[in-house]
Amino acid sequence: MNSTPVLHVSFNAADSGQGPFPAILPMIGQMGSFARPSANLDDTLDCYLHGYVSQRLMKLASENQAEGLPITIAATKCDGLVLSLTPFSHSYNYRSAVLFGYASPVDDAEEKLWAMRLITESVLKGRWENSRTPPESGELSSTTILRVRIVSGSGKIRDGEPHDDKKDLERGDITDKVWTGVIPMWETLGDPVASESNRVEGEPEHIRSFIDKANDNNRAYAQKATKDV
Repeated sequence: MNSTPVLHVSFNAADSGQGPFPAILPMIGQMGSFARPSANLDDTLDCYLHGYVSQRLMKLASENQAEGLPITIAATKCDGLVLSLTPFSHSYNYRSAVLFGYASPVDDAEEKLWAMRLITESVLKGRWENSRTPPESGELSSTTILRVRIVSGSGKIRDGEPHDDKKDLERGDITDKVWTGVIPMWETLGDPVASESNRVEGEPEHIRSFIDKANDNNRAYAQKATKDV
């Protein structure tokens, strides 16, 4: 969840004109604990989601504030293309997670500001201290932060090489002509492009260090995932 730029959030919005279909939104979010800021990923965490006050999801969560709005959150990272001897056995190396929980708006001003910083830092580490902060009152009033109390979840990871059937591996007419293996796949951040209104000379260190670290980590994980453990 914390390494995926976009989370997909699903909820029931039967009265929104969409018929019986659940709604699904791409959103920015991050796992964390306001009560225990030092908590790590092995601890029980909430999921904080950022959105506009006018969003349907935010309104529904406000209407269900006592119990919380039931939602599902999904995230996926692709780490490689797995090419096997047969189309049937082709796959991806990937990491995925699905969380189920109850969403409620954050009303406490201190927690809301903490969550906004948490989410901002997940976009680019060091950005909160290197931008105009704290947010103005108008910005705060137009933004809703949802705290999702997680009740259950599941995750799945696929790493390693292709796993072909023995009967195909023993056929020389196939193994001699079909290349098998993994093509590593990772997200890459490009060089910053300054806006027309930018007056800062060069690249700030917090931006360059974030880009370099993210690219190195993404590349290293994808390449490591090409081999069976």
